[in-house]
Amino acid sequence: MIKKSEPLSMSESVEYMEKEDPLTGFVKKFTKLDSEKAKELRNKIEELGIIKINEKYVAKLIDTLPRDKDELNKIFVDVSLSEDEANKILETIKPYR
Repeated sequence: MIKKSEPLSMSESVEYMEKEDPLTGFVKKFTKLDSEKAKELRNKIEELGIIKINEKYVAKLIDTLPRDKDELNKIFVDVSLSEDEANKILETIKPYR
């Protein structure tokens, strides 16, 4: 039964998978953070208070850990970030790469 639906990063979703499941190993190959670091980064991004960042964008930021504004703009296709907003996001992500 589905109780709640929210976008999760791949790192966060591993926490809900069974340990012996082959899918868990496959997903882990593509994750860059463990679930604790991913949750920590999620909280820091949400604390920025940028209204344009919804849960879907937060999950993608955690999955990709963009390095520059070009990579960031590939995530925010339908939203225009100001220079200041983009810099805040990139500075928040930087220690997690």
